[in-house]
Amino acid sequence: MTEGNFVDYVKVHVTSGKGGQGSKHMRREKYIPKGGPDGGDGGRGGHVIVKANKNLWTLYHLKFKRHFKAEHGEHGSKQTSTGADGADVYIEVPLGTVVRDKETEEILFELTEDGEEKVVAKGGRGGLGNAHFKSATNQTPRYSQPGEEGEEVDIILELKILADVGLVGFPNAGKSTLLSVITAAKPKIANYEFTTLKPNLGIVKYRDFKTFVVADIPGIIEGAAEGKGIGHRFLRHIERNSTLLFLIPADAPDIKEQYDILVDELRRYNPQLLDKERLVAISKSDMLDDELKAEMKKILDKQFKGIPYLFISSVAQQGLTELKDKLWAMLN
Repeated sequence: MTEGNFVDYVKVHVTSGKGGQGSKHMRREKYIPKGGPDGGDGGRGGHVIVKANKNLWTLYHLKFKRHFKAEHGEHGSKQTSTGADGADVYIEVPLGTVVRDKETEEILFELTEDGEEKVVAKGGRGGLGNAHFKSATNQTPRYSQPGEEGEEVDIILELKILADVGLVGFPNAGKSTLLSVITAAKPKIANYEFTTLKPNLGIVKYRDFKTFVVADIPGIIEGAAEGKGIGHRFLRHIERNSTLLFLIPADAPDIKEQYDILVDELRRYNPQLLDKERLVAISKSDMLDDELKAEMKKILDKQFKGIPYLFISSVAQQGLTELKDKLWAMLN
């Protein structure tokens, strides 16, 4: 799917069905005088249901359909026949979708398992027929209940990508190149900032047919949490990742400073992101000779106290096996 078809945020208007009216019918048969009330109940209005589908990975299919309306319930009829329920309407979404109330911004629920269903607008109950109201003192009730109105609500569907590892780094750090080398993904790669405009997913094949999913998040810049650049639009996708892989190029003026800026942006967006496992990969390290790499290690050992790091090169295929090993160990 192309970048333009990646949609992770849509607003939808949903309306559930109205309940059917109860019947006021009186029994009329040739040899049964004064048959009494036999009006049936109205049917329930249709629900609007949000359903998770593992075969979807974007909300693109909802980009041009923003209104969903369920059917009304049928009215009750004679012989205490209950009206048919209105048909439910299903909105299928990818795993990892958060549903919010548009007015209050409150999170209503999240869908993380395939086939999981949640009712976002309940159909109105059907009204009771007059057969319910007969009694010894009221033998011919000529009234019934109307059906309840359905619900009408505006919701926001917000996708947070489900991936094991999230690639975090400044623009041009080599995230898309790494993803293209360790997975079968084919992200757009070019030598200018913000080449990646949408998150990309790739599946890493590990030993013994094991796999894990890596997400390339578009470049974050300083101030992203306040809305600078485009990274702030996709910071929410990092919330789902269990491990964060920080990618910093070997030719960066100050590797530790770049790492601190990235961590601070994550903290300002959501402090809970700092609880995730972290690994730092120094990319483009094929431009370093052994002597320079040894000097950098001495400095980084002091700066990255307790934070694992390693040198890799996507182009020269250096350190990638060690990277996969470390990521797999952290994930398990």
